[in-house]
Amino acid sequence: MILPGATLGMIGGGQLGRMFTIAARSMGYQVIILDPDPHSPAGTIADQHIQADYNDHAALDMLGDYCAVVTTEFENIPVSSLARLQQHCPVRPTPETIATMQDRLLEKEYLDEHDFPTVAFYSIQTADDLKEAMDEFEGPGVLKLAQPRFPGQGQHAVNSFDEAHEAFQEMGEKPCVLEERIFVTRRLSVILARSINGDIASYPVSENEYIRGMLDLSLAPARIDDETADNAVEMACDLADEMDYCGVMAVELFLTDDDDLLVNTIAPRPHNSGHFTVDACTTSQFDQQVRTLCGLPPSDTQLLLPVAMVNLMGDLWANGAPLWEEVFNESRAKLHLYGKRDARPGRKMGHINCLDDDVESALAMATSLRSKLKP
Repeated sequence: MILPGATLGMIGGGQLGRMFTIAARSMGYQVIILDPDPHSPAGTIADQHIQADYNDHAALDMLGDYCAVVTTEFENIPVSSLARLQQHCPVRPTPETIATMQDRLLEKEYLDEHDFPTVAFYSIQTADDLKEAMDEFEGPGVLKLAQPRFPGQGQHAVNSFDEAHEAFQEMGEKPCVLEERIFVTRRLSVILARSINGDIASYPVSENEYIRGMLDLSLAPARIDDETADNAVEMACDLADEMDYCGVMAVELFLTDDDDLLVNTIAPRPHNSGHFTVDACTTSQFDQQVRTLCGLPPSDTQLLLPVAMVNLMGDLWANGAPLWEEVFNESRAKLHLYGKRDARPGRKMGHINCLDDDVESALAMATSLRSKLKP
């Protein structure tokens, strides 16, 4: 076990790193962040901020020498950098696990090989592959860049080969995955924490809504029946066991109109759809990240009250600072801002958790509040 007083390292200094740092420091750990941004949200509150590129060998060696263990804020960290760090201290999740989740095609192939259900998909390396796949689909699809820089980026809905080919060219004709576009009744996610010894604690299933590929809001518990919720949690836990995973993991799922559950994607880290856990659960996903990173067992995940989480995007600042007093006038609304200097359209700046006695009331509060924030 790595106990309080030790130093924990994180590569990446965005909002997830910031919330990890808050949790770790509250539990008595020191935190070092490696991130190239001099104003990174996590770096500004960490014990130390190593401002360097993720490929900087000297910076990586420094981080590895100073820290008892290191994790990543997001999955698109160079695997070679993680392997170098591993020469100095443990890296959790492992570089091999993260490599699988960096590439949508590798991830889909892994799920398929281990009998986890997904939408039909094709590997697209060339325009000829695209033509063949679109002919077999005989319907609409979604073309996704195999290695996007950020989650939610690099995907296009396509209805014909011409549309798909145009999107393929727009993405630089880089390797892609073409997925069948299906009717989905619910988009769900399961956040879980798995220890190095294989102990798992999962949170209640959340229900998510997206706008232009970006998460807009999450509800917990999801508005699904108990059997579906149990099946979703079981599938996510089986996947974590199959991967011998260590850390916090988010498994995003589709619920179809036939009540089938399909794995959409996996995130080897805390997830935007799990931000509700900070205010609505006994233990937050960031507390769990610290615990699993340090070889401690995961803690209780009980949902204390139904909750709706809404994202606050940079668009909200278009006419000036949002009217924060609207949030503070609501006793069950909890504001979280990420400390980002520049509000840009489409940039996640913060979120609000709204708690109530039932999920519909929490949703109504959240949507009403966000609309009132616009100056």
